[in-house]
Amino acid sequence: MLWWDGLDWTRVRRAPPSDSELEASKVAIERPPPLEVGASVPQSGMSRADSQRIIAEVRDVARDEVDRAAEMFGQRASAAAREITPLITGYTNRLLNWVRIGIVVATILLVGWFVFQVIAEATFLDWLGDRIDNITDQNGVTDLVTPRNVEVLSR
Repeated sequence: MLWWDGLDWTRVRRAPPSDSELEASKVAIERPPPLEVGASVPQSGMSRADSQRIIAEVRDVARDEVDRAAEMFGQRASAAAREITPLITGYTNRLLNWVRIGIVVATILLVGWFVFQVIAEATFLDWLGDRIDNITDQNGVTDLVTPRNVEVLSR
């Protein structure tokens, strides 16, 4: 069964009305129709204390309804806020992912460069050592010493 909550039809129903709510509804039913502009105000048989009491009860009922509506609105707003993902979060997460990927790639390249430098240096030094060893022959005479060079050196 659907219930009118003051804003919309819903399956949630409120608690039974309190005595003050019932009294306020009786007063509203017994109230005469509104006066037209310029009409004189008839005197009622209620005392000032009765009027003040009814006004206080109506205020209490109105406050209860406002509190109930505010609580319901707060619950709906909280539920809606939980469902919404801020746009900046999506962009920030993407940016952070790209920065992380960049850092990983830079680290891999740096480590690769250091490894290459170590291997290249060792290989170069081995190659240079082999070249130096090949410059001299087994007798201790260098390949650079030729008969022509010997003449130049002996002068």
